[in-house]
Amino acid sequence: MSRPDPSPPPPPDGHDWWRHAVIYQIYPRSFADGDGDGTGDLAGVRARLPHLARLGVDALWFTPWYPSPMADGGYDVADHRGVDPLFGTLDEAERLIAEARAQGIRTLVDLVPNHLSRAHPWFRAALAAPPGSPERARFHFRPGRGPGGAEPPNNWRSEFGGPAWTRTTDPDGTPGEWYLHLFTPDQPDVNWGHPQVVSEYEDVLRFWFDRGVAGVRVDTAIASAKDPSLPDLAEDGLTAADGGPHPYIDRDELHGIYRSWRRIADSYPEPRVLVGEIWLPGAPERFARYLRADELHTAFNFDFLSSPWDAAELRARIDGTLAAHADVGAPATWVLCNHDVTRTVTRYGRADSSFDLAAKTTGTPTDLALGTRRARAAALLTLALPGSVYLYQGEELGLPEAEDIPPDRLRDPVHFRSGGTDPGRDGCRVPLPWSGTAPPFGFTRTDAEPWLPQPEEWAALTAEAQDGAPGSMLELYRTALRLRRSGTVPHGAPLHWLPGYDGDEGDVLAFRRGDLLCLVNFGPRPLALPAGHTLLLASAPADGGELPPDAAAWLRAPGRG
Repeated sequence: MSRPDPSPPPPPDGHDWWRHAVIYQIYPRSFADGDGDGTGDLAGVRARLPHLARLGVDALWFTPWYPSPMADGGYDVADHRGVDPLFGTLDEAERLIAEARAQGIRTLVDLVPNHLSRAHPWFRAALAAPPGSPERARFHFRPGRGPGGAEPPNNWRSEFGGPAWTRTTDPDGTPGEWYLHLFTPDQPDVNWGHPQVVSEYEDVLRFWFDRGVAGVRVDTAIASAKDPSLPDLAEDGLTAADGGPHPYIDRDELHGIYRSWRRIADSYPEPRVLVGEIWLPGAPERFARYLRADELHTAFNFDFLSSPWDAAELRARIDGTLAAHADVGAPATWVLCNHDVTRTVTRYGRADSSFDLAAKTTGTPTDLALGTRRARAAALLTLALPGSVYLYQGEELGLPEAEDIPPDRLRDPVHFRSGGTDPGRDGCRVPLPWSGTAPPFGFTRTDAEPWLPQPEEWAALTAEAQDGAPGSMLELYRTALRLRRSGTVPHGAPLHWLPGYDGDEGDVLAFRRGDLLCLVNFGPRPLALPAGHTLLLASAPADGGELPPDAAAWLRAPGRG
């Protein structure tokens, strides 16, 4: 089990820090509220920097903090060069970047290249301009099909449900052209065939790089470029209806965009980092192309994230990930949860512990005790793998998904565009519990109401309740990150699977990296730990030299350092 240690070693430095970093994802609206209005903000993050420094993370990734109507949690960006008053000011963002760096923590910000907000000046100008105008050329406006243009220009569907097109109304009140939005109607897609779009985003990169951010996470990184003819999709959704390549997923034009961005990122004395949100199931060769030496540095590992809690499945996905990245010399990334995904404790407590964003349902039975055991083991597994790790806020507290949010408090457009059949993503975005025994648990003032309600039972999971408590999820993460920083988990050492630990049904994962042995027991019975090894850390008590089911351990071989 873990033992509290308040003194993590210093963070790694150097231009390749991103190859082995632990990057903590902050959803600003839900992290901590500094001004007492019930919504998280940058002042709240600044006040909680000691928590993050003590946890031992190397960098912070912020989901959008830009000015936005918040139709999609800030991903409907009205101005990529500002900070929404809900969160603070640009000056405060600059102070946060500097203060975090002074504590050894770098900052990454989100960049949303596929779409803007309806409130963005460009789109407001486009709506006010006539068809065929230069203002509309920066987006995808098209006349409709059928009598009177009453049908959408093609058969594309929104990622959030419903058609991917919305019709405009002309100044005289008559129906006008349609515009494309792969997400909500509040998020019109921009046209990457337009030179002003290209130069705008390059300028946005420089704007934030000049303010000290260490890199950007590129939202929906495989969908920005579109076939200019906007052809119909085939029925299977995998190609264009005419047999050509997919009209907006994984287009070859994207690579030129990212090569240009990489040149900008590499032009700084400390090169900046580009992280892609790339999900290409079953296409590892296509995935790896984005990580060539002159394109993106890293990309999220959705294949690993979506795996069920199963030894064979996880090993196959680990092997596939490492092989794909080795071909281009890029580091792998590992992640269990993010702001779109059912929280790990809840997901791993279900009969089907895999994840599919399109298959979220309500009322799924969950064994939270089982899910917590598995989430603890998964933390040690991911932190022992070669590459970098992304840790979503609240995972270090073992928070479950909040599944009983009253319908009138839900905010996620996914829920509403599904007609209420999809619970949406609000359950993993509930404000964090910091202290106290009742909501708002130190997230905001006691007389303020958080923007999403917190479960009463989170009283036992606050950072205050877990601080210094041996065996708590928080102390497990602190100890694991301290060991990882100290070199106990060697940064550059390759992974070697070990035979002889297959259990009864191949239900054990065992691998060595340098001096570190990692064991994960997926089976129904305790697993004997190897004799003579030093137990460094276990996710559950390993009494009598046995590792319980659904547990993981880090060990050092005899005679090693």
